[in-house]
Amino acid sequence: MSRRNAYLIAACSVFVAVFLLLPSFTARVVAACLLFIVAALLLIKVLVHTTSTQKLRARSVGTNPPEEGSSADTFALGKLFEATMSGMREGLLVVDKDMRVVASNAAAHRLFNLSRGKLDAQRLTELTRNPAIYSAFLDALKGTERSGVKIETHGPERLVFDLRVVPLPGSNGKGAEGTQGAAGALGVFIDVTRIERLEHIRQEFLSNVSHELRTPLTAILAFVETLETGAIDDKEASTRFLSIIRKNATRMTDLIDDILELSAIEAGNVQVKAEQVELYPIVNDVISSLATKAAAQGIVVTNVVAEEAVVYADARQLEQMLTNLVENAIKFNRGNGTVTIRFEAGPDGQRGRRDKTTATRETEEPATDRKTGASKNETSARDKIRVEDTGEGIPGQHLERLFERFYRVDRARSRDMGGTGLGLAIVKHLARAHGGEVSVTSELGKGSTFTIELPLSQLHRKV
Repeated sequence: MSRRNAYLIAACSVFVAVFLLLPSFTARVVAACLLFIVAALLLIKVLVHTTSTQKLRARSVGTNPPEEGSSADTFALGKLFEATMSGMREGLLVVDKDMRVVASNAAAHRLFNLSRGKLDAQRLTELTRNPAIYSAFLDALKGTERSGVKIETHGPERLVFDLRVVPLPGSNGKGAEGTQGAAGALGVFIDVTRIERLEHIRQEFLSNVSHELRTPLTAILAFVETLETGAIDDKEASTRFLSIIRKNATRMTDLIDDILELSAIEAGNVQVKAEQVELYPIVNDVISSLATKAAAQGIVVTNVVAEEAVVYADARQLEQMLTNLVENAIKFNRGNGTVTIRFEAGPDGQRGRRDKTTATRETEEPATDRKTGASKNETSARDKIRVEDTGEGIPGQHLERLFERFYRVDRARSRDMGGTGLGLAIVKHLARAHGGEVSVTSELGKGSTFTIELPLSQLHRKV
């Protein structure tokens, strides 16, 4: 018991004794009131003192009283840090003043093509011979931060990284052994391969567009200048020049239209409203729209698709894909050649839905894949529309890049025929928008076959 509490008890005892000895009732009431007031004041003082003490203690600790379920009870600092390091997409590498690795994460292991354990205790020179990496870490150990360092790796695939290295000071804010340099360095490898690829595509696209537009513009300006210098008075020459100007202006319009359309498809702004559509009339419409071009070159275009053939696609976009393929087959065919459009239903399709010639042939012998010899019903799960021509064929080295924008096998011939170089790229993107694909096979001297593969219709899946 404290001395203060003992004094209070003694004072209260004396006050009670005096209160009992008072002879007057009025005096006793007054004394009782005074006793009550004194007790209330003492109680208020004790409560205020207790509250002040609790606040002072909370301030001195610097935190509020612990609550149940706090984050400190949920996560251990070490485990949380380790999980964060492992989950990072960026490669993280920490070295000491001797260029030895003291910490790394899984992304760094993939960067250096290491499948075994940690990189700890290895020297940086043992991990890579890349001088840019070594130079960046060396500068950081000297106290200089490095950022924007471009790193390229040539493993199974070419990867490009943006490296940023920062110096790590010691616990006393200085480098090792009190020097001005850093005690270590931390490097972050940010994968920018996709960004680099997109930038390359953008630059190539701008270069191709500029080149494609420059050719017709140059021709237009040249003939306009010729007309202005007096050729306009020559009716025959002026008519021919105006025809050439019109041809080049039309080519520019077609090019811009194709660029805008391809951009809209790639941006996902083109809606695919797939439904069951009859293929035979669509092919007939395509052939009719290109009849003049085919007749001019003596090309015979044949539709051997069965009349009852049905595919699951957007009718307008399917017509556009077929128009591009058939138009190319006419342009790059030989004189008096042929173009044939066929249809092959997927494995769940009804046999009557295949094209006429295939249906007749399959009653005798199942169609087989040329490469594997397996039944096509086993190797395919899509409906296929084939456009075959009897042209000169395409050399094998061009087949992989044929669907790239502005890629041409014969640039001069393609421009002379009015091609923009974007038709096959549009076909590829429209086919993929349907969930399908487009491919090409070719044999020199015999012709080429372009195949549009489309997902099976809902009807086919229910059969």
